Amino acid sequence: MTDDAPELRASDADRERVAEVLRDALAEGRLDMTEFEERLDATYRARTYGELAPIIRDLPDGTAAVAPKVSMTKDPARSGGWAGRVTGGEPSSTWAVAVMSGFQRKGRWTVPRRFNSFAFWGGGDIDLREADFASGEVVINCVAIMGGMNVVVPPGVEVVVRGIGIMGGFDHREEGVPGDPGAPRVVVTGFAFWGGVGVERKLTRAERLRIKEERRQEKLERRQDREQDRLDRGADRGELGPARHTFHDPHGDRRDRERRRRDS
Repeated sequence: MTDDAPELRASDADRERVAEVLRDALAEGRLDMTEFEERLDATYRARTYGELAPIIRDLPDGTAAVAPKVSMTKDPARSGGWAGRVTGGEPSSTWAVAVMSGFQRKGRWTVPRRFNSFAFWGGGDIDLREADFASGEVVINCVAIMGGMNVVVPPGVEVVVRGIGIMGGFDHREEGVPGDPGAPRVVVTGFAFWGGVGVERKLTRAERLRIKEERRQEKLERRQDREQDRLDRGADRGELGPARHTFHDPHGDRRDRERRRRDS
């Protein structure tokens, strides 16, 4: 529980659970906009459960949102391929709001069939690279008014952009890339006025590190192969034996010249 381990480091998912409680409280009128922004800012700055707990302790469901049981065993590894990520499960979050502030959805979370987001004089990041998906097709609805949002998808996901921009725009660069078999389809839609919605395809940090390590290993193997080839060529030359050297006697050359002179 949180009270039992206040020093335990909080995860992105923990911060998102707290942010969701704050958004519900704002919608229900339990918090005014100033209180909401102050608490939301404190939520994204929090590093431990002990820092998260006071933020929503006076709100309904506040304790449950930041008091997960801590297991000393690792969770089962996620199954490989897209089949293990299109789960049909309960979404972690269905909406996000940034008013003169910002929001983030990233890390391990479950994307709903439709995710609604709104930014006014603010911005948001919606990162799907490590996410699970409640459906084979999800809709990310972005409304940006004098603000901006960025949607990040992993390689292999098909992207369709249907948003409308007025003195603003939606990024269409990732459209037209075929998806992997079984991969989800992400539809980015919405409205941008004096703002923009970006869409980019990026690898996760872990995947970038894995590829970097593979390239480093390949370079090492190529260097070892070149060194072995050099040693093999040296061994082949050694099997031919040392080159023969002719001994030159300068005194013999002088005697030959004297003999030719006498004979003449």
